[in-house]
Amino acid sequence: MAVGTNIRTYFEGTWHDGNVPIMRAADHGSWLGSTVFDGARFFEGVSPDLDKHCARVNRSAEALMVDPTVSTEEMMEITREGLAQYDAGAAVYIRPMYWAIDSDKSGVLPKKGATGFAVCLEEIPMSPAGTSTTLTRTRFRRPVLESSVCNAKAGCLYPNNGRMLAEAYAKGFGNALVADALGNVAETATANVFMVKDGVAFTPVANGTFLSGITRARHITNLRADGVEVVETVLSFEDFEVADEVFLTGNMTKVTPVTAFDDVTYQVGPIARRARDLYWDWALSGR
Repeated sequence: MAVGTNIRTYFEGTWHDGNVPIMRAADHGSWLGSTVFDGARFFEGVSPDLDKHCARVNRSAEALMVDPTVSTEEMMEITREGLAQYDAGAAVYIRPMYWAIDSDKSGVLPKKGATGFAVCLEEIPMSPAGTSTTLTRTRFRRPVLESSVCNAKAGCLYPNNGRMLAEAYAKGFGNALVADALGNVAETATANVFMVKDGVAFTPVANGTFLSGITRARHITNLRADGVEVVETVLSFEDFEVADEVFLTGNMTKVTPVTAFDDVTYQVGPIARRARDLYWDWALSGR
């Protein structure tokens, strides 16, 4: 079942209307999970950092030992061709993806040179300014590179995120604040996380257990250019309990303020609001 509406799919050299089939039952990606994707956004006529998202899906494929077959530039051209079929005011989720088709003689390792590629576009509204969420702890943790492909945006990582969300929903919260293997805060189940204390923004240092997001990096750059001190460091759950404000960042919603972490409550703070304003100003400026 698709998340959005008005879907268009690029597959085997052409654009198709709808959520078309792209994998077969015996494809490596279907039964052994060798799928990678990335997510960019089109809204208000712009697609910020599209080049970085297209480049990252190629790096993700390589991390999963799947041969990328489309250059960043070609992928951007394909995507823009598809976006031209939407209204200028549409909000569209952009999802380029790869998967391995064949296995080597072991049946497990992806076979070199046999790669599937598609781009899926679907209309998904942007969250209105002021949309917020709540966080709770989860017993599930982020994996490490020695046991999972943490350096890829890989489909096989998401069942772990799903059980984090299921646990959070069962407790009445909107998302989960997640620890790494050492018990330090890494991110949430669906997005990177920032906290603010005394006017300084803090975010967990990228340690290889979570994907340090493109949108996360953009917010760090924007905030620092605006004079806000941003520190990437090791953070504990206790740090979040005494924070002045907390917000999430990710491609899907860009900035989502947090109003509660378990029994602790927060107001939607000035740094979260500023981060959102700065992002929109930058995105619409055409820089």
